[in-house]
Amino acid sequence: MNQIPYSPGLHKLVTLEVAKLDTLTSSQDFITFSEGLLLKYELEKVGISVHDFDNDSFTIAICLKESHICIHTWPEFQQLTLDVYLCNYLQDNTQKVKDITADYITYFEAVVLKDFEINR
Repeated sequence: MNQIPYSPGLHKLVTLEVAKLDTLTSSQDFITFSEGLLLKYELEKVGISVHDFDNDSFTIAICLKESHICIHTWPEFQQLTLDVYLCNYLQDNTQKVKDITADYITYFEAVVLKDFEINR
């Protein structure tokens, strides 16, 4: 029996440097932008968890039917970490993960400090 190889999905992890501090302190703007991405890429949100810290940084986890998008910001260091993972249950979402990550990099007008791709 010849079995077809299966990859559960691509998981991108990036650390970004951001000069525009308002994007690192406005969780609501990030949510609004993310909602647009979910529509653009036809992703289904299952839930969202948001925490705003005293220093105006934030952490957000968007749980998707396809997996998740998570962010943690550090305005005091002009940085954020972002992770985007979509599983390949019904289709190969590899390019979609790369495109979503690129859209976030553009949104933040960021410089990429670290960029990891993990094929699950």
